[in-house]
Amino acid sequence: MSGSNEQTWATTAMRTDLCGALRRDDVGRTVSVCGWVQSRREHGEHLAFIDLRDHTGVVQCVVDGAHDLRSEYVLRITGTVRPRPEGTDNPNLPTGEVEVGDCTVEVLSRAEPPPFPIDGRGDVDEQHRLRHRYVDLRSERMQRNLRLRARVNHAIRNAMDAQGFVEVETPMLIASTPEGARDFVVPSRLSPGAFYALPQSPQLFKQLCMVGGVDRYYQIARCLRDEDLRADRQFEFAQLDAEASFVSQADVQAFISEAVAAATEAVTGERPTVFPSMTWLEAMERFGSDKPDTRFGMELVELTERFSATEFNAFKAPCVKGICVPGGGDKTRKQLDDLTEQAKRWGAKGLVWMRVGAGGELTSPVAKFLSEGELAGIVEATGAAEGDLVLIVADERPRVRHVLGLLRLELGRPPVTEGGLQFLWVVDFPLFEALDEAGLPIPAHHPFTMPHDEDVALLDTGDPQDLLTVRSQAYDLVCNGWELGSGSVRIHRPDVQARIFALLGISDEEANAKFGFLLEAFRYGAPPHAGFAFGIDRLVALLAGEENIREVIAFPKTQSGQDPLTKAPTAIDARHLTELGLRVLPKVD
Repeated sequence: MSGSNEQTWATTAMRTDLCGALRRDDVGRTVSVCGWVQSRREHGEHLAFIDLRDHTGVVQCVVDGAHDLRSEYVLRITGTVRPRPEGTDNPNLPTGEVEVGDCTVEVLSRAEPPPFPIDGRGDVDEQHRLRHRYVDLRSERMQRNLRLRARVNHAIRNAMDAQGFVEVETPMLIASTPEGARDFVVPSRLSPGAFYALPQSPQLFKQLCMVGGVDRYYQIARCLRDEDLRADRQFEFAQLDAEASFVSQADVQAFISEAVAAATEAVTGERPTVFPSMTWLEAMERFGSDKPDTRFGMELVELTERFSATEFNAFKAPCVKGICVPGGGDKTRKQLDDLTEQAKRWGAKGLVWMRVGAGGELTSPVAKFLSEGELAGIVEATGAAEGDLVLIVADERPRVRHVLGLLRLELGRPPVTEGGLQFLWVVDFPLFEALDEAGLPIPAHHPFTMPHDEDVALLDTGDPQDLLTVRSQAYDLVCNGWELGSGSVRIHRPDVQARIFALLGISDEEANAKFGFLLEAFRYGAPPHAGFAFGIDRLVALLAGEENIREVIAFPKTQSGQDPLTKAPTAIDARHLTELGLRVLPKVD
């Protein structure tokens, strides 16, 4: 709008004002505006209304002799701001009370008809949009999202600077390190047969910054991981990466909460003040997920004890849990059969459904196998009422939680724009997620995560099952069912690190081969330190109300990893392969 921050830098040699900034206060002024032709409407034999668009919006210009002006032509229009004729105001347009008249027009660039409408009307195939992304970027939606993203980055930097963090850039060409996902690799011309890796994260380098006395580091880092793509994942992504010395887990959570709150306020105008915490175990038991969407109910209900003496064989299992679907009792038998098949695809042996009738009476194919006390117990435990649907899974506890957690999201999760932003810290993750075939523990995070102080003794009991109860000082920030990021207190003590490596079956030789430069650095005085990283793409998508992070990235890849615009990935010229000492082998099926 007139007088806005954008308007203060609008004046250049070519324009005096931005299209979307003109208001009734500007009436009588002579202005020059530049932009693209959004639409042209003929008015009589000679006059035409041109809606001129730039990133701030559109303004109506009354032009004489506009027959040669076409959609997406780039124009410079000079004229006088005047009120629209009585009865022609457009209340849906910020500039709808005024127009630019007595216009002179300069065509700065002619344009072919665009490959799809830019005004947002009608659905356009995403592949088509990405093929012509430079046109798609002109849309109001993409302009809003990219500028929203810029505000988020600015707010994050300000928040981190204000907390004493120093922005340090780390290398993009590094040695390959085991981080869980596959590396993108770059062949070295100067060292034939050797390769760099592109960073999956700056993890090791930011820990080296702590050894180097930086004290508080941050970076808006570009990271790359060769993993399967989906709505919230791309090969290349941006994250706020942070590390601090002489801090606790609570300190890091406070730092990150401040940055996220500042970013949220920069977009919404409202600052979240509460970032509640929940243990990993509670999240799994109540929501069946370590990234719970807490905007709605349908929590998992424990039923195991209620069936401890059951005669129903299907419920003679280590764990029995259920969820209540409000109003779900009207689902057809086919819909219920489809849910059962879906549960089986997710790993369940079966799914028991029960409709709730008048007086809490349960209707189900298995009702006849359950006692009156067991049926009444289901209603009592789930809080089910008439018209509701109860779904029950019995199996090993991890599988029960997993399947019911997915069913909960399938049946109850609201659109991303509903219910506001509900941030949540999930803490006390297991240090190890399982045992492998050799009985060795599998780390749930990277092998530099500090065990919970109270659980360190469990590392030395000799019982592998005790290892699965060890809690780590790891923590995630989630919002509306999306994992925004992860962090942990790092191991800085050589004795604890050696014990973890030994438990994982990592020999001294292997540890030195994989992490030698970090372990060597720790010999020269490593301070206690902890850190965190969260995905900026995901945070921006949530703030923009987008279900897919591709809508907040200027030039994303498709779900198959292709770039329709540049046609990447492409073959490399044979001369370049020879120069790099490479040969492409036939694909092995």
